[in-house]
Order: sequence, then structure tokens, then C-alpha cells
Amino acid sequence: MKTFGFALVLIMVFTVVAYAHTPLMSCFDEGDGTVTCEGGFSDGSSASGVEFMVEQAGETVLKTRLNEFSEINFEKPQGDYKAIFNAGEGHVVTINGKDIF
Repeated sequence: MKTFGFALVLIMVFTVVAYAHTPLMSCFDEGDGTVTCEGGFSDGSSASGVEFMVEQAGETVLKTRLNEFSEINFEKPQGDYKAIFNAGEGHVVTINGKDIF
């Protein structure tokens, strides 16, 4: 009977892991003074409507949501900045502007 209980616990743990999804975001410099970021989740689900922010010097300079294609295009800030995909606690991705090519 102990083996059955242990197996049941393992099944429950792996079921939770199977339904987990990781937030993903990639950004690229368009070369025309704008940046495009695309968001999504590792299980293939859409990020349409997910909060997106650009922070510079500790201040939010843009706060919006990803469009129906899970994308956002914005003017590239001068200097250091961060692009932030915020799908809620534990689902935040931050990319430093210096890492966007």
C-alpha cells in the first residue's frame, strides 16, 4: 500500500510539472530607432495582453500590453534601459537594452 501512495504522489508532482509554463521573451533592434519584443510561454500559449514595460534609470518610461500577436514595437531609448515582460509573480522576464541587437 505504501508503494501505491508513493506512486500517486509522483504522478501528482509530474502532472503539475507538465502543466507548468515558463515565460519567454526575445527582443531585437530593428535598426530604425525602434525595438521589437516578442513574448510567449514554453507551452506555446499566447502572451497577448501581458504587461510590458520599459524602465530607464529606475523609472517606468513605457507601460503597455503585448498586442494580439504577443509583440510590442517601441522607440529605442537613449542610454541604458530594460525591457520587462510581466506575466505575474514568478513569470517576469527582464532584458537589458545592452543585450538587444
